[in-house]
Amino acid sequence: MSLVISDDLVKASGFSENELLLEIVLMLFQQDKISLGKASELLGLHRMQFQKLISERGICVHYDIEEFQEDLKTLKETEGS
Repeated sequence: MSLVISDDLVKASGFSENELLLEIVLMLFQQDKISLGKASELLGLHRMQFQKLISERGICVHYDIEEFQEDLKTLKETEGS
């Protein structure tokens, strides 16, 4: 599914298309609607880049047990490489 945002809305926001996407993703992350990984993916950023960005904005990182377990699994998989 794709979401089309009218040019009028983009102009009214005062943001470029990329800036508006960034603001939407940040808002959804801040409201705990999307995970850190999903937010990073949507913006095309590495997780560490996204974490730096939200840190600069003063936004708290939501890091739950599921994400911790996912990170542990990734570490174990890369450890064997």
